[in-house]
Amino acid sequence: MSLAMIISQPGGPEVLKAVERESVSPGPDEVRIRHEIIGVNFVDIYFRSGLYPQPYPQAVPGFEGAGVVTATGSNVSAFAAGDRVAYTGNPMGAYAESRNIPASRLIRIPDGVDTRTAGSTMLRGLTAHMLLNKVREVRAGDWILVHSAAGGLGQIVTRWATMKGARVIGTTGSPEKVATARLAGASEVLLHTDAAWPEKVRDITEGYGVHLAIDGIGGTMLSRTLSVVRPFGTVASLGQPAGPIPPVRVEELGFARSIALMRPSSLAYADDAALYRKGAADLMSALSAGLENHIGAEFTLTDAAEAHRVLEAGHTTGSVILTVQY
Repeated sequence: MSLAMIISQPGGPEVLKAVERESVSPGPDEVRIRHEIIGVNFVDIYFRSGLYPQPYPQAVPGFEGAGVVTATGSNVSAFAAGDRVAYTGNPMGAYAESRNIPASRLIRIPDGVDTRTAGSTMLRGLTAHMLLNKVREVRAGDWILVHSAAGGLGQIVTRWATMKGARVIGTTGSPEKVATARLAGASEVLLHTDAAWPEKVRDITEGYGVHLAIDGIGGTMLSRTLSVVRPFGTVASLGQPAGPIPPVRVEELGFARSIALMRPSSLAYADDAALYRKGAADLMSALSAGLENHIGAEFTLTDAAEAHRVLEAGHTTGSVILTVQY
């Protein structure tokens, strides 16, 4: 038997329920892993709330984890029992003590990276890779605007961007989080609750604006973010914890400014086998070279509901994880 957290019905954190499930041998192309670390991400909240409907009550949330291989299918030769592995992406189902997963999703954790770091970094790390390499190929000297720079994704994007030589302007929702964003490498940190932040961004960039703006806030933030991007710059809209994003008119991108607006998905990025392998390999190399991922809060698997409450309330800086006790 294996414990898992299911979404009993769409709703608040309280709909996450612990159940015991039969352990099933992996299929021919699958691997069974015993989780040690499970990542908690905003996309899990979207599935739990019903924004992205699922077959309730069988649905097990979670797209990120790390642990140890315990069994392999008959067609699997790349992994063996005892290997340390991590993964992110489809299929959903990480909130469990153990699970079967296609071997193609697994990434071997190198000796220089601990399981805790790998398991808490895969989804956000792959998202950062997508933003800094696919959405825009960030180069040394580029100006990057990162909203919520003290959050889990914001910190790793900031750290990785500065490793590439980019200059980061971060925003936070409170003065208490400014120091965290600076520690991650942001050269300038503004409060996005300050109505004058767009003007300050333009001043910092000497009137040119940023090359890339990353908005994971949603709501009305996107329209203001568009105003601080330089000609032929890019805005990446990633999420909407602040609420639905009002419709954007093409005219807002500006004939003269030629701004690109993207709605990239890390899950779609992970679904592309070549992009996934390249992104994961680069991420493991970056972690081995010193890229840090701050863990802001951790809970046991059975406390997943509380993890969701804390993440939704914005009370954390850094990643949120679940640990599995055996």
